[in-house]
Amino acid sequence: MATIPSYKALLKCYEAKSEQVRGHFEHLPKLINDSLPYEIALAYSFLKIEQAQNRALYGGIVKLHRCNSEFAQRLMNYQHLTRDGFRALYKNVFGQGLKDSTIEKIGEAEKIRDKVIHGKDVNPNELRQAIADVLEYADAFNSEVNDVAGFKPLGDMRGFKGRGEPLDKRTSKWLMRGLGFGVKA
Repeated sequence: MATIPSYKALLKCYEAKSEQVRGHFEHLPKLINDSLPYEIALAYSFLKIEQAQNRALYGGIVKLHRCNSEFAQRLMNYQHLTRDGFRALYKNVFGQGLKDSTIEKIGEAEKIRDKVIHGKDVNPNELRQAIADVLEYADAFNSEVNDVAGFKPLGDMRGFKGRGEPLDKRTSKWLMRGLGFGVKA
């Protein structure tokens, strides 16, 4: 990816993304245009990625495994996800891990995010590039989930699961436990 030398270039990067990605990150242009520190836009970007990752896991367990949606939603609200924990659950839910090419898109951005969160100095060029990398990852992640499971976690998920009959809550609990989610008895 080309470097992002200015906020205008970052806005062009945002505008070049799919409609779902732009909709999911709808407040990003305002955060960039309002002369706010890039750290705020980066934090927002990672917040939106974590929401998309949670939606992907939820969608996968409900659509692919027929988990009870109410139970799945409740459990997802309590599930603590780390980067490695998400990748392990993704592999369990979807039957395959994220492609290395998708993971690589966010690797450097995660390092920049960690520096920012831990109070280290990061120059504006690195921050803009990290935000652009998050957007690249979001596009790739959205497409990958769609290819594997037939829905886009950054898009409108209405009707994503189809008409299949869900499992009852007790069976859903055991399903979630088997997939590696932290289910309390």
